[in-house]
Amino acid sequence: MIKKILLSVIFIIIVNLWIHPVAHALQSTITESEGYACMGNDKSRKQTETEALADAKRKAVDNASTYIRSETHVKNLQLEKDLIDAYANATITIIQELGKSWYNDQMSGECFKIKIKAEVIPDDKAMASISKGSGTSDDPNTPLYVQLWTEKKEYKRSEKIKIYMKGNKPFYVRVLYKDVKGNILQLLPNPYRNDNYFNGGVIYEIPSGRDNFELVVNPPFGEESIIFYASPSQLGEISLSDAGGVYQVKTGMKDIGISTRGIKIKEKSDDKVAPVSEFYEGKLNIKTEK
Repeated sequence: MIKKILLSVIFIIIVNLWIHPVAHALQSTITESEGYACMGNDKSRKQTETEALADAKRKAVDNASTYIRSETHVKNLQLEKDLIDAYANATITIIQELGKSWYNDQMSGECFKIKIKAEVIPDDKAMASISKGSGTSDDPNTPLYVQLWTEKKEYKRSEKIKIYMKGNKPFYVRVLYKDVKGNILQLLPNPYRNDNYFNGGVIYEIPSGRDNFELVVNPPFGEESIIFYASPSQLGEISLSDAGGVYQVKTGMKDIGISTRGIKIKEKSDDKVAPVSEFYEGKLNIKTEK
Protein backbone atom coordinates (compact mmCIF):
# COMPACT_ATOMS: atom_id res chain seq x y z
CA MET A 1 0.00 0.00 0.00
CA ILE A 2 0.99 3.63 -0.39
CA LYS A 3 0.54 4.45 3.32
CA LYS A 4 4.27 4.38 3.93
CA ILE A 5 4.97 6.99 1.27
CA LEU A 6 2.03 9.39 1.54
CA LEU A 7 4.32 12.33 2.26
CA SER A 8 3.94 15.86 1.00
CA VAL A 9 6.16 14.97 -1.93
CA ILE A 10 4.07 11.92 -2.95
CA PHE A 11 1.04 13.23 -4.73
CA ILE A 12 0.90 11.10 -7.84
CA ILE A 13 3.17 8.75 -9.73
CA ILE A 14 2.29 8.56 -13.39
CA VAL A 15 3.90 7.61 -16.64
CA ASN A 16 2.26 8.52 -19.91
CA LEU A 17 4.15 7.30 -22.97
CA TRP A 18 2.28 6.16 -26.04
CA ILE A 19 5.38 5.01 -27.91
CA HIS A 20 5.41 7.99 -30.31
CA PRO A 21 4.39 11.11 -28.30
CA VAL A 22 7.56 11.38 -26.22
CA ALA A 23 8.52 14.81 -24.97
CA HIS A 24 12.19 13.92 -25.24
CA ALA A 25 14.20 10.80 -26.05
CA LEU A 26 17.90 10.38 -26.63
CA GLN A 27 19.89 7.37 -27.83
CA SER A 28 23.65 7.61 -27.49
CA THR A 29 26.85 5.79 -26.57
CA ILE A 30 29.28 6.58 -23.77
CA THR A 31 32.95 5.87 -24.26
CA GLU A 32 36.46 6.68 -23.05
CA SER A 33 39.14 8.03 -25.37
CA GLU A 34 42.59 9.61 -25.31
CA GLY A 35 43.86 12.51 -27.39
CA TYR A 36 47.40 13.67 -28.11
CA ALA A 37 49.10 16.73 -29.61
CA CYS A 38 52.62 18.22 -29.67
CA MET A 39 53.67 21.88 -29.76
CA GLY A 40 56.25 21.76 -32.51
CA ASN A 41 57.47 25.20 -33.61
CA ASP A 42 54.16 26.79 -34.45
CA LYS A 43 51.72 26.10 -31.61
CA SER A 44 51.26 27.54 -28.14
CA ARG A 45 50.53 25.35 -25.12
CA LYS A 46 46.88 26.43 -25.24
CA GLN A 47 46.59 25.54 -28.93
CA THR A 48 48.22 22.17 -28.25
CA GLU A 49 45.77 21.40 -25.46
CA THR A 50 42.86 22.33 -27.73
CA GLU A 51 44.21 20.09 -30.49
CA ALA A 52 44.61 17.15 -28.08
CA LEU A 53 41.02 17.57 -26.89
CA ALA A 54 39.78 17.64 -30.49
CA ASP A 55 41.76 14.43 -31.10
CA ALA A 56 40.09 12.77 -28.09
CA LYS A 57 36.67 13.80 -29.39
CA ARG A 58 37.39 12.38 -32.84
CA LYS A 59 38.48 9.11 -31.29
CA ALA A 60 35.30 9.02 -29.18
CA VAL A 61 33.24 9.18 -32.39
CA ASP A 62 35.45 6.48 -33.94
CA ASN A 63 34.92 4.28 -30.86
CA ALA A 64 31.15 4.68 -31.10
CA SER A 65 31.09 4.03 -34.86
CA THR A 66 33.28 0.94 -34.44
CA TYR A 67 30.97 -0.31 -31.71
CA ILE A 68 27.89 0.19 -33.86
CA ARG A 69 29.48 -1.68 -36.77
CA SER A 70 30.60 -4.58 -34.56
CA GLU A 71 27.56 -4.88 -32.28
CA THR A 72 24.72 -4.04 -34.66
CA HIS A 73 23.78 -7.09 -36.69
CA VAL A 74 20.68 -6.34 -38.72
CA LYS A 75 19.53 -8.10 -41.87
CA ASN A 76 18.47 -4.83 -43.44
CA LEU A 77 21.67 -3.40 -44.97
CA GLN A 78 20.08 -0.01 -45.55
CA LEU A 79 19.14 0.19 -41.86
CA GLU A 80 22.70 -0.66 -40.88
CA LYS A 81 24.01 2.04 -43.20
CA ASP A 82 21.55 4.56 -41.77
CA LEU A 83 22.74 3.77 -38.23
CA ILE A 84 26.38 4.25 -39.21
CA ASP A 85 25.56 7.51 -41.02
CA ALA A 86 23.69 8.78 -37.94
CA TYR A 87 26.82 8.26 -35.86
CA ALA A 88 29.02 9.81 -38.53
CA ASN A 89 27.06 13.05 -37.93
CA ALA A 90 27.22 12.76 -34.14
CA THR A 91 27.79 15.48 -31.58
CA ILE A 92 30.05 15.06 -28.55
CA THR A 93 29.45 15.96 -24.91
CA ILE A 94 32.31 15.57 -22.44
CA ILE A 95 31.06 13.91 -19.27
CA GLN A 96 34.34 13.85 -17.37
CA GLU A 97 38.05 14.56 -17.80
CA LEU A 98 39.75 11.40 -16.58
CA GLY A 99 43.29 12.77 -16.73
CA LYS A 100 45.59 15.15 -18.55
CA SER A 101 49.31 15.93 -18.50
CA TRP A 102 52.26 17.35 -20.39
CA TYR A 103 55.17 15.09 -21.32
CA ASN A 104 58.36 15.28 -23.38
CA ASP A 105 58.72 13.27 -26.56
CA GLN A 106 62.27 12.82 -27.90
CA MET A 107 61.13 13.33 -31.48
CA SER A 108 58.31 15.88 -31.10
CA GLY A 109 59.28 17.86 -28.02
CA GLU A 110 56.64 19.03 -25.54
CA CYS A 111 53.36 17.15 -25.96
CA PHE A 112 50.01 17.04 -24.21
CA LYS A 113 47.65 14.11 -23.62
CA ILE A 114 44.12 14.03 -22.27
CA LYS A 115 41.72 11.20 -21.45
CA ILE A 116 37.97 11.81 -21.39
CA LYS A 117 34.68 10.04 -20.85
CA ALA A 118 32.35 11.34 -23.54
CA GLU A 119 28.81 10.87 -24.78
CA VAL A 120 28.50 10.42 -28.52
CA ILE A 121 25.04 11.52 -29.63
CA PRO A 122 24.02 10.40 -33.14
CA ASP A 123 21.99 12.67 -35.38
CA ASP A 124 18.66 12.95 -33.56
CA LYS A 125 16.47 13.29 -36.66
CA ALA A 126 18.17 10.33 -38.30
CA MET A 127 17.67 8.14 -35.22
CA ALA A 128 14.00 9.16 -34.99
CA SER A 129 13.54 8.26 -38.64
CA ILE A 130 15.28 4.90 -38.12
CA SER A 131 13.12 4.02 -35.12
CA LYS A 132 9.86 4.99 -36.78
CA GLY A 133 8.39 2.06 -38.64
CA SER A 134 11.66 0.10 -38.87
CA GLY A 135 11.04 -2.44 -36.12
CA THR A 136 14.20 -1.41 -34.26
CA SER A 137 12.24 -0.93 -31.04
CA ASP A 138 12.03 -4.71 -30.68
CA ASP A 139 15.26 -5.80 -32.38
CA PRO A 140 18.02 -6.71 -29.89
CA ASN A 141 20.62 -6.29 -32.63
CA THR A 142 20.04 -2.54 -32.84
CA PRO A 143 20.95 0.22 -30.34
CA LEU A 144 19.21 0.16 -26.96
CA TYR A 145 15.59 1.34 -27.11
CA VAL A 146 13.36 1.48 -24.02
CA GLN A 147 9.61 2.15 -24.03
CA LEU A 148 7.43 3.21 -21.09
CA TRP A 149 3.68 3.64 -21.31
CA THR A 150 0.42 3.71 -19.35
CA GLU A 151 -3.16 2.82 -20.19
CA LYS A 152 -4.17 6.42 -20.85
CA LYS A 153 -2.78 9.95 -21.01
CA GLU A 154 -4.68 11.76 -18.25
CA TYR A 155 -5.71 10.66 -14.77
CA LYS A 156 -8.16 12.01 -12.22
CA ARG A 157 -8.10 12.09 -8.42
CA SER A 158 -7.84 8.69 -6.67
CA GLU A 159 -7.18 6.75 -9.86
CA LYS A 160 -4.45 4.13 -9.71
CA ILE A 161 -1.79 4.01 -12.38
CA LYS A 162 0.28 1.16 -13.71
CA ILE A 163 3.48 1.83 -15.62
CA TYR A 164 4.66 -0.61 -18.27
CA MET A 165 8.23 -0.87 -19.50
CA LYS A 166 9.98 -2.79 -22.26
CA GLY A 167 13.47 -2.73 -23.78
CA ASN A 168 14.77 -4.34 -26.95
CA LYS A 169 17.72 -5.87 -25.04
CA PRO A 170 18.80 -6.35 -21.37
CA PHE A 171 19.24 -3.05 -19.55
CA TYR A 172 19.68 -1.28 -16.23
CA VAL A 173 17.20 1.52 -15.57
CA ARG A 174 16.55 4.48 -13.27
CA VAL A 175 12.98 5.81 -13.23
CA LEU A 176 12.34 9.22 -11.67
CA TYR A 177 9.15 11.14 -11.04
CA LYS A 178 9.04 14.96 -10.92
CA ASP A 179 5.88 16.49 -9.46
CA VAL A 180 4.25 19.90 -9.95
CA LYS A 181 6.35 21.44 -7.17
CA GLY A 182 9.61 20.13 -8.57
CA ASN A 183 10.10 17.34 -6.02
CA ILE A 184 11.89 14.35 -7.52
CA LEU A 185 11.38 10.75 -6.45
CA GLN A 186 13.15 7.61 -7.62
CA LEU A 187 10.71 4.81 -8.33
CA LEU A 188 13.29 2.29 -9.55
CA PRO A 189 15.40 1.05 -7.98
CA ASN A 190 13.71 1.53 -4.59
CA PRO A 191 14.20 0.32 -0.98
CA TYR A 192 12.25 -2.86 -1.68
CA ARG A 193 13.47 -3.53 -5.21
CA ASN A 194 17.19 -2.82 -5.41
CA ASP A 195 17.69 -4.87 -8.54
CA ASN A 196 17.22 -2.57 -11.52
CA TYR A 197 18.31 -5.02 -14.25
CA PHE A 198 15.68 -6.14 -16.77
CA ASN A 199 15.61 -8.57 -19.68
CA GLY A 200 14.93 -7.41 -23.20
CA GLY A 201 11.69 -8.29 -25.00
CA VAL A 202 9.71 -8.55 -21.74
CA ILE A 203 6.99 -6.17 -20.56
CA TYR A 204 7.46 -5.15 -16.91
CA GLU A 205 4.91 -3.51 -14.66
CA ILE A 206 5.50 -0.78 -12.07
CA PRO A 207 4.63 -1.19 -9.27
CA SER A 208 4.77 -4.96 -8.99
CA GLY A 209 6.58 -7.74 -7.19
CA ARG A 210 8.51 -6.41 -4.20
CA ASP A 211 7.45 -2.79 -4.73
CA ASN A 212 5.87 -1.42 -1.55
CA PHE A 213 3.75 1.39 -2.96
CA GLU A 214 0.71 2.07 -5.12
CA LEU A 215 0.48 4.81 -7.70
CA VAL A 216 -2.50 6.93 -6.72
CA VAL A 217 -3.47 10.36 -8.10
CA ASN A 218 -3.73 13.02 -5.41
CA PRO A 219 -3.44 16.86 -5.43
CA PRO A 220 -1.83 19.15 -6.39
CA PHE A 221 -2.70 18.54 -10.02
CA GLY A 222 -1.07 19.73 -13.22
CA GLU A 223 1.79 19.04 -15.59
CA GLU A 224 4.34 16.56 -14.26
CA SER A 225 6.95 14.27 -15.77
CA ILE A 226 8.73 10.96 -15.64
CA ILE A 227 12.42 10.86 -16.50
CA PHE A 228 14.17 7.57 -17.12
CA TYR A 229 17.73 6.52 -17.93
CA ALA A 230 18.84 3.13 -19.23
CA SER A 231 22.02 1.36 -20.27
CA PRO A 232 23.36 -2.19 -20.68
CA SER A 233 25.98 -1.07 -18.12
CA GLN A 234 25.33 -0.28 -14.47
CA LEU A 235 24.30 3.36 -14.05
CA GLY A 236 26.21 5.97 -12.06
CA GLU A 237 25.10 6.83 -8.52
CA ILE A 238 23.01 9.81 -7.36
CA SER A 239 22.28 11.04 -3.83
CA LEU A 240 19.11 9.53 -2.31
CA SER A 241 17.25 9.34 0.99
CA ASP A 242 14.67 6.78 2.06
CA ALA A 243 11.07 8.00 1.66
CA GLY A 244 9.22 4.81 2.50
CA GLY A 245 8.56 2.72 -0.57
CA VAL A 246 10.58 5.00 -2.86
CA TYR A 247 13.62 7.28 -2.63
CA GLN A 248 13.71 11.06 -2.37
CA VAL A 249 16.32 12.38 -4.83
CA LYS A 250 18.79 14.76 -3.20
CA THR A 251 20.94 15.38 -6.29
CA GLY A 252 19.95 18.53 -8.17
CA MET A 253 18.00 18.06 -11.41
CA LYS A 254 20.78 19.51 -13.58
CA ASP A 255 23.30 17.05 -12.09
CA ILE A 256 21.18 13.88 -12.18
CA GLY A 257 21.84 13.18 -15.85
CA ILE A 258 25.57 13.83 -15.48
CA SER A 259 25.89 11.57 -12.45
CA THR A 260 23.80 8.82 -14.06
CA ARG A 261 26.06 8.94 -17.11
CA GLY A 262 28.95 7.97 -14.85
CA ILE A 263 28.18 4.42 -15.95
CA LYS A 264 30.50 1.54 -15.15
CA ILE A 265 31.64 0.58 -18.64
CA LYS A 266 32.88 -3.00 -18.93
CA GLU A 267 36.00 -3.39 -21.01
CA LYS A 268 36.14 -6.27 -23.47
CA SER A 269 38.82 -8.93 -23.31
CA ASP A 270 40.44 -7.45 -26.41
CA ASP A 271 42.34 -4.48 -24.96
CA LYS A 272 42.45 -2.89 -28.43
CA VAL A 273 38.72 -2.23 -28.22
CA ALA A 274 37.86 0.98 -26.35
CA PRO A 275 35.26 0.67 -23.57
CA VAL A 276 31.86 1.67 -24.96
CA SER A 277 28.30 1.35 -23.67
CA GLU A 278 24.93 2.33 -25.06
CA PHE A 279 22.75 4.85 -23.23
CA TYR A 280 19.10 5.84 -23.46
CA GLU A 281 17.27 8.76 -21.85
CA GLY A 282 13.58 9.57 -22.04
CA LYS A 283 11.26 12.17 -20.57
CA LEU A 284 7.47 11.86 -20.49
CA ASN A 285 5.16 14.76 -19.74
CA ILE A 286 1.95 13.81 -17.95
CA LYS A 287 -1.19 15.54 -16.71
CA THR A 288 -3.37 15.05 -13.62
CA GLU A 289 -6.67 16.74 -12.80
CA LYS A 290 -9.59 16.71 -10.39
